[in-house]
Amino acid sequence: MLTITRALYDKIVAHARADHPDEACGVIAGPAGSDRPERFIAMTNAARSPTFYEFDSTEQFRVWREMDDRGEEPVVIYHSHTATGAYPSRTDINLAAEPGAHYVLVAAWNENAIEFRSYRIADGEVTEEPVTVVE
Repeated sequence: MLTITRALYDKIVAHARADHPDEACGVIAGPAGSDRPERFIAMTNAARSPTFYEFDSTEQFRVWREMDDRGEEPVVIYHSHTATGAYPSRTDINLAAEPGAHYVLVAAWNENAIEFRSYRIADGEVTEEPVTVVE
């Protein structure tokens, strides 16, 4: 189960809407081993695509090094879908490289409805998990 604060939830949704029509992507870091998302890090979608996201390699190296230096890990890796539901694509599944992370997908392109879903992805297996938003 993913437990996330309302503030972090709102930041992910705002990032998805701001980058639309391209996919938005980023990370929420937390203390290593805690499974507690705490620090929001919006990343650049180097692909600048409405159907694909890719972290900028230089930025990713810097962010992962910073997390290591701070004793953090990527607790949540998120991205948006711009015209489809919030379910991992085959590409998303193939590129999932952090088996301990919560993979959040948000479909916020419809002003009247937000889909915010979380998955565990390991060895090509996708398992949806409940999301609890806390104040």
